[in-house]
Amino acid sequence: MKVLLTMFFSFIYLFAVDPIMLPLKGVKVIHQFSNGVKKEYTIQREVAANCMDVAINVENFQSGNLASKNIDDNCKKSFIVTKGTIQPLSLVKGVKSVAELEVLDFIANKSSKNPDKYILVDSRRSDWFNAGTIPSAVNIPYDELSYDEDFEFEYERAYELLGVKVLGKDKFDFSNAKTALFFCNGSWCAQSPRAIIKLVNIGYPKDKILWYRGGIAAWAGVSLTLTKKAEAKK
Repeated sequence: MKVLLTMFFSFIYLFAVDPIMLPLKGVKVIHQFSNGVKKEYTIQREVAANCMDVAINVENFQSGNLASKNIDDNCKKSFIVTKGTIQPLSLVKGVKSVAELEVLDFIANKSSKNPDKYILVDSRRSDWFNAGTIPSAVNIPYDELSYDEDFEFEYERAYELLGVKVLGKDKFDFSNAKTALFFCNGSWCAQSPRAIIKLVNIGYPKDKILWYRGGIAAWAGVSLTLTKKAEAKK
């Protein structure tokens, strides 16, 4: 019996995908845009062929703009660095912060396989979401979590997507709440923090909330796949 168990666990170990390999292996998902258009994506680290030989050295990585002007544009990105408010690593006690590999693992093994229990949430407003997001993310703008009689449909939709029943004003049933991983633009963005703080304040289980602090900026910073605005057209 002991031998059989050893063989079984060895098999599991050999064929399990280490999260560190996911950016290379790729994660296949179906993404739905705001207008209902669906598109298949493989989330992976997108590295142009002419970037493979860029050496990791001081000259290339530590110039005035971090990337040397001699490096091809395919191998680097530009970011605005002077806006927003830098967020803490730990947002709320009991809410776990995650990074890129954990997000990929969440998509590969949870949200894409069991969407009734797990959801990847882009907390930004729809114009940001439509401009480009992490494939398979669902758009629940942070401000739609607060009741507004002029946007009652959006309010009810937001909680329905999270698996939460709205029972009345400030009354909710969290018994079927999904484990939700939230993100927004980056470590300087307050949209996902606002969503998380709102949910915690109304009683959403903290152990069912994850936060990708790095957001779109960190995702793009390691050249992981993003949707594109043009692809949302019918």
